[in-house]
Amino acid sequence: FPPAVFPLSCAVQNYAWGKVGSESEVAKLVASGDPLVQIQPDQPYAELWMGTHPRGDALIRDNRIPQKTLGQWIADNPACLGAKVKDAFQGHLPFLFKVLSVNTALSVQAHPNKELAAKLHAQFPEHYPDANHKPEMAIALTCFEGLCGFRPVEEIVSFLQNVPELRALIGEVAAEQLERSGSDDPRGVSAALRVCFTRLMKSEKKFFVDQLNMLVKRISQEAAEGKDTSGSNGDLLLRLHSQYPGDIGCFTIYFLNLVRLEAGEAMFLGANEPHAYLHGDCVEIMACSDNTVRAGLTPKFIDVLTLCEMLNYTPAPSSSKIFPAAQSQLDPYVYLYDPPVPDFAIMRIEIPASIKLYLISAMDSASILLVIQGTAVGTCTAAASEMSLHRGSVLFISANESISLHLSSPDGMLLFRACCLL
Repeated sequence: FPPAVFPLSCAVQNYAWGKVGSESEVAKLVASGDPLVQIQPDQPYAELWMGTHPRGDALIRDNRIPQKTLGQWIADNPACLGAKVKDAFQGHLPFLFKVLSVNTALSVQAHPNKELAAKLHAQFPEHYPDANHKPEMAIALTCFEGLCGFRPVEEIVSFLQNVPELRALIGEVAAEQLERSGSDDPRGVSAALRVCFTRLMKSEKKFFVDQLNMLVKRISQEAAEGKDTSGSNGDLLLRLHSQYPGDIGCFTIYFLNLVRLEAGEAMFLGANEPHAYLHGDCVEIMACSDNTVRAGLTPKFIDVLTLCEMLNYTPAPSSSKIFPAAQSQLDPYVYLYDPPVPDFAIMRIEIPASIKLYLISAMDSASILLVIQGTAVGTCTAAASEMSLHRGSVLFISANESISLHLSSPDGMLLFRACCLL
């Protein structure tokens, strides 16, 4: 039988928006997981990729499997995925598991559904390199901020009335249409919201830069005088403008919810959901795709027309954007985040210090296990030997395999397990 449980060495992506040096949760996990890694104090450590992506295929650390990546291993042994997953996803691991450390805002964007992804890939393969959808879920490791979904209309109308620079970009006719739209007519509200947001995002560059500079100057003066700038969302506006001066994305804070997650809380980002990550550390799981439609707060390719056409213009409060975890009825230490897509699910496993022996249960899907906190020795029949697990350890677990953990940490353990539940 081929080996079925083994440790992984995973790829780090150093993007400019990442946290620098030891401030980064990514850097701390990597350094703890591999003591040979030296953290560079001035380097931005943005993402840790745990999966089979061709730009960051994990390396297998097992002397029974010399010099192979996880992608190569799965291609040679597709049964390790589990029969349902293997058949449903043509022998490929259907998700990419990540840790993100976000220091500066990470693009106003949305992801297409499968139908739109296929269309965009056929028309613009250089910008949309595959035909798959890209739902995502982010679970906070530290306090995490993001923009997600359209605000309730009354909040947007309040900004239109308090931020004249925003109203100038949208125009009086569109602004009044949104102000008149009643909550008893959801289609009318969505149509008015679409017109307003599209008018904003298609603004002529010189005009919106002039309005943005006027807004920044006004808020800066008000803040210096000790005035309350919350009616203009002043603190966030100044922060984003300092990161992306002259960027139209700065104005999206007046349309999109600001969502703050505490550790363990999650956001699910389905197709056509506008969002941006602003700051903090999270674990993220996503379908295997590189299809992102961007329109601001990024140096990358932007596609305003596609974004404005594809978005879900249904307003909702920020509280509705927090995705709940369900405590397992079979294991009180497991909290399951199971979104409405087949590609992935994720488990948060919190083992208290009082538990000294714990079983990572077998399931009919391959999974990737990440240790965030704690130490243990793992044993199973499918491993070459005992496995020392500690902060930053990453394990691949084939379908139908279990692992016994012998805990040695006075603080218990915190683990995340990415999988596919079909």
